Amino acid sequence: MTGPTADRPTARDARAEARARLGSGYEPRVLEPSPPADTDERWFADDPTSPGTVPTGSKLVSPVASGELRWGDLVDGDPDLAGWCADRWLASWRSLEPTPGRYAASRHALHLVGAFVLSQARKAANTKFGLRFTFDGFGTPFYVGAGGADTQARVEGTFVVLQAGDEATAEPVTTLRAAAEACGLTVDPAAWEGFDVPDPGDVDADLAVDPAGARVLADWFGFATSVLEEVRSTADPAGSPSRVQLWPEHFDPAFEAGDEAAGRRAAFGASPGDADHEDPYLYVAPWSRDAVPSSYYWDAPFGARLPYADLLGAGDQRAAALDFFDRGRRLLAS
Repeated sequence: MTGPTADRPTARDARAEARARLGSGYEPRVLEPSPPADTDERWFADDPTSPGTVPTGSKLVSPVASGELRWGDLVDGDPDLAGWCADRWLASWRSLEPTPGRYAASRHALHLVGAFVLSQARKAANTKFGLRFTFDGFGTPFYVGAGGADTQARVEGTFVVLQAGDEATAEPVTTLRAAAEACGLTVDPAAWEGFDVPDPGDVDADLAVDPAGARVLADWFGFATSVLEEVRSTADPAGSPSRVQLWPEHFDPAFEAGDEAAGRRAAFGASPGDADHEDPYLYVAPWSRDAVPSSYYWDAPFGARLPYADLLGAGDQRAAALDFFDRGRRLLAS
């Protein structure tokens, strides 16, 4: 398998790329899904930050504080590795950019691809429909596809990619019908009946995904995943933190944690924007607003929101995001 290129995407194994990049003596963990397909029926997906099994004599390198080393410990004095990590949101994090003029339209178009193509490809294989951040986009965890091949459907840049084993096909995102056909599917408008998912509309309409908009969206998913996995890694195990998944209904990476019986469980997430908010925002949404202490922090109908503009204006965007989630977690625990 080869790594990402500036041209048409190719087949990838994110963890294998990381092993090759570091060389012997290290066992890496990355934020992206990696083969082989996980057959555990609880998730049918790998846990990207789980320590797992580490070969004797190797040091675990993780994007969160679960290993002997973090990726950030290895980038000093190695600008090439720093850039490699920045592209994958493992360390040396880039700054988020202002959303371009066609961001909302691009976000909506890619939301449709995520819900009616990628998610449906996974659901057909194993009943699960959650997505994840992937390099320059988003996609499914690896699943068992045709002929038993480790398979992934994803969007990379402005391409829809279907990878099976060591082979991948990549087609530009044009229409919803074409994106589905690239993944061996037909669009089923009834697939999300009863869910709060955008209407697919005319499946032959031009989706008109703007490359700049797709890039900002991909960076948002990478930034959000790196932050949410950090928050999840330090969550109290007694609060039964769930996995970080990109939910196709609202197109937001999120996880849940907290004491449900005490009314303190909440969703910690990162919306790319919605009908009421053109730009992205972070959020904490308690399951039971009446059970949490009142505070100015809860400034949205659903809980608390940190707007994209506030992140863009922060001196340290990642620190601002982590602080926002930490404040919510402390209020929920008080």
